[in-house]
Amino acid sequence: MSETIRIERRFRGPLRSANGGYSSGLIASLLDAAAVEVTLRLPPPLETALAVERGDGLLRVLHGDALVAEARAAELDLAPPPAPSFADAERLSAARPPEEDHPFPGCFVCGTGREPGDALALRPAPLGDGRVAAPWRVPAELAGDERFAWAALDCPGGWAVQPDASRGISLLGRLTARVERPPRAAEECVVVGWPLADEGRRKHAGTALWSGGELLALGRAVWFEMGPEVRDPVESS
Repeated sequence: MSETIRIERRFRGPLRSANGGYSSGLIASLLDAAAVEVTLRLPPPLETALAVERGDGLLRVLHGDALVAEARAAELDLAPPPAPSFADAERLSAARPPEEDHPFPGCFVCGTGREPGDALALRPAPLGDGRVAAPWRVPAELAGDERFAWAALDCPGGWAVQPDASRGISLLGRLTARVERPPRAAEECVVVGWPLADEGRRKHAGTALWSGGELLALGRAVWFEMGPEVRDPVESS
């Protein structure tokens, strides 16, 4: 029987495609490796069976004949910066004005139209030194699962590569990550994102998931700056 995966609509990023971090974590879970590099070739479609092919150390995810993603074991050599305390991250996040121009308000990780419990609902805030940080008190339903640690490593990197620390109109192209352990229920975590390099439309970021002084997960991402055509449509009232 052929191997397939399916991504539920709950785990969307843009309205019609899956969140890149969650998708990468789901794909990474199919490989037995400490660190995995996942490259997204197309926006992962929702609510449809995606075929999984394996060979020569490479895992490929396909929608029909179209290549959606590739994954392979990787090395991750990245030194994360320290994180603020959960209380400080919570205070900064709460004080930040609402992101009224968020391009993907339904995003499972950072969408302004999502609530804690239903989604991660991360609200990154700038720390003033190029880093952004978001508090995350982990719901029981999302605890103990590496897919959600990967998801947490996603969007804060997208916020970090924007000069104004906004979400910006960018999409995840590649995420290489390692999860030391997934967070526990009710654990008070902080996700830190920071810029690594800027190559025009192609931007690099690091992200780290902390609990107190313990590093739970680490990621390096490539983001692609996009045009307004990829924004979610504004719903009429």
